Amino acid sequence: MVTTVAHAYPWDLVGDPAAAERIAALGVDAVALAASYHTVRAATPFHPRRRLVDARHAALYLPVRPQAWGRLVPAAPSWVDGENPYGAASDALRAVGLPVHAWTVLTHSSRLGDLHPDLVVRNAFGDRYPYALCPANPDVAEYAKNLVTEVLDQGAPDGVVLEACGPLGLTHGGHHEKTDGADWGPVAQKLLSLCFCAACERRYPDADAVRAAVRAGVDGGASSVEEALGEWAAGVRATRTALSRDLRRDLVGLVRAAGAKAVVHATADPWGTGPFATVADGVGTEVDVLTLTCWGGPEASLPAIEALREAAPGVPIAAYVLALPPRNADAAALVEEWRHYGVDELHLYHAGLASADRMSAMGEALGALRGQPVLHP
Repeated sequence: MVTTVAHAYPWDLVGDPAAAERIAALGVDAVALAASYHTVRAATPFHPRRRLVDARHAALYLPVRPQAWGRLVPAAPSWVDGENPYGAASDALRAVGLPVHAWTVLTHSSRLGDLHPDLVVRNAFGDRYPYALCPANPDVAEYAKNLVTEVLDQGAPDGVVLEACGPLGLTHGGHHEKTDGADWGPVAQKLLSLCFCAACERRYPDADAVRAAVRAGVDGGASSVEEALGEWAAGVRATRTALSRDLRRDLVGLVRAAGAKAVVHATADPWGTGPFATVADGVGTEVDVLTLTCWGGPEASLPAIEALREAAPGVPIAAYVLALPPRNADAAALVEEWRHYGVDELHLYHAGLASADRMSAMGEALGALRGQPVLHP
């Protein structure tokens, strides 16, 4: 039987006494509730007082206790009521019988990147990505550990979902994107995601040579990252995968010590650049679930699922599935897509952003799937 988890934001529940019951009516087994999240403008189609939330910067939705932090200190949100919106939303969900997993975004913070430009990802051309904190820097790794510790101590979640548990890259920023016309394909995007901050440069065998190879690969239209990097490919890959693996090991250790379920957003792509950090050279710790994005649909996602199974044999896999546009509010179509994945869990995006028709379609689709066995392709 497939386990199902719906995603939600604290502001979907705070101030809306009907929200928890509405989410429970979907028939999901748990809710991934944002405890730490990046900037976003979000629709609130059901809320009794508003229709939009403008979260203007990354924020922690639990009280920010000054003594808990080092150099990097998260900000509190001003766009949702109360000193502890995560706690209030979590309490509401638990009151209707739903376990709560703290959805924790780690290295994606434009606010902290703007304040600490020396700690962000810097590409081979010297361009900084202020939304992308690089965990090669000890201050960033410490921040991630402090963040997870605070979520566990104050939120007491049933599980923790670790997103961006590694370095981000070119994509998944925050501003209106105006980069499509450059025709940077997947290889160029991955090359432009390799970091050359001071901490990363110290990890490369010859940072100047690697930088030159990346630049030539971007401008010369290399057909693969390995082709662009040549003799440096194996060393750079090992550096990148170890960075995510070490951070994951430390953070999952904290989650497990608290007795919570450890869920990690992941990809088997060694050059993965987004919030799904690579596990290509080993997970490095015992996680409960690895989640990968299936927003591209079955054709793109099924090979990625199989690659993740090969990279992490025996680890349960969750498909992060989309019930928002471009998907239609069509329960039969959702069932057909979701059954294709043959995974252990379905993580639904998103129980707060969806219209009434989409919520109805999600609930009907989950009802059709309930009790059916997992189908491995």
